[in-house]
Amino acid sequence: MSVDPTYSVTFNENNQEFSIAGKLRPQNASDIKPLEAALSKALAGVRGTFYLNVKRLARINNVAFRVIASLMAQMVEKRVDLKIEVVTSSVLGWSTRKFLPLAQRIPNIKVVEYDKEFYPGQSFLEEGGFIPILRNQTRMTWRHERNLLPRHGLTPGASIADICCGIGDFAVLAHKEFKPSRLLALDHSRTSLDYARKVAAEFGVTDIEYVYGDAAELMIDDNSFDFVTCRHSLQVFDRPELILRELYRICKPGGRVYITNEKNSHCLGEPRGESIQWTYNEVAKLWAHFNMDIEFGPKSGRYMMDAGFDDIRIDTFMVTNRDGDPQDFADMIQAWENVYAGQMSRDRGDTPEFIAKFRQGFQDHIHAALNPKGYAGWPIWAASGRKPS
Repeated sequence: MSVDPTYSVTFNENNQEFSIAGKLRPQNASDIKPLEAALSKALAGVRGTFYLNVKRLARINNVAFRVIASLMAQMVEKRVDLKIEVVTSSVLGWSTRKFLPLAQRIPNIKVVEYDKEFYPGQSFLEEGGFIPILRNQTRMTWRHERNLLPRHGLTPGASIADICCGIGDFAVLAHKEFKPSRLLALDHSRTSLDYARKVAAEFGVTDIEYVYGDAAELMIDDNSFDFVTCRHSLQVFDRPELILRELYRICKPGGRVYITNEKNSHCLGEPRGESIQWTYNEVAKLWAHFNMDIEFGPKSGRYMMDAGFDDIRIDTFMVTNRDGDPQDFADMIQAWENVYAGQMSRDRGDTPEFIAKFRQGFQDHIHAALNPKGYAGWPIWAASGRKPS
């Protein structure tokens, strides 16, 4: 239900979730009487836990906060059976800070920052050791993608949003190659964004908009970009459909969303193929332990269909030690080993014997990559879908 042009509220009775989005800056309490009435009615009609979702509430002033806080406090005081959970986001840090003191005073009110543990692999990806992986990966995939992107709908002068931009090197390369009219690069890692700005500075690029944000709850208007990219990222999230929903929303009708993902168990190499195959099968299991899916690549088309896209195009390409300098490929594998057989494997509680065998497969892949008679490959799925007009 729309209450005011600056904000909106919805109530999902099945989930008992009351959501407020937009900006709440009334001059007087009477200015938000419709919201207060809707919230009061929703609270009165629920049992158990009531969810107040403010993940997409960009602004709130003290007038509005006092109205909402007072109403919640009155309701839980009257009804000891009622519990209220305020759902905030780290992207809008003010919301947690604003509601937390209320929860500390009133036992039946709780504040949950939903994305604090939303991304199971966030801690691994933000570690400095992952940066060499990302830099090498882009260096090797770009020579394939620069030719694929036009087939997937990217044209010079288009407006581009690069969601989950990571360290920003793809955004810089796309900027230089396609000269977009606008390029926004967003990520949920401040560490990655800091590095992305350094990458842009290295290339002398000054007009990329870097934004800290949550890919599952983008603070971006509907129908904003001609071309939306999200590379090697859906495989990291435990709820990829939420990300695709947002990519669809911010894409203009007739525009396209482009994603790339892997199927790591299909990494291959010769000689020593059996050891290599065993290790990459174990990589897939390791990621699954942390609720990530590095086997996502072949599932891309199905997920895009379910999200509502049409004219879905899918390409696969194999990055190999023959594409360029074999040492680049070997360096990428070494970086994989450092993270996967290092922190991730230790955090899972793997035995020293397992880790030693796990590491051997990576070393055998490096041997295949650097062997003049060897072959090493890493498969990528590139998929795109059109948002219907």
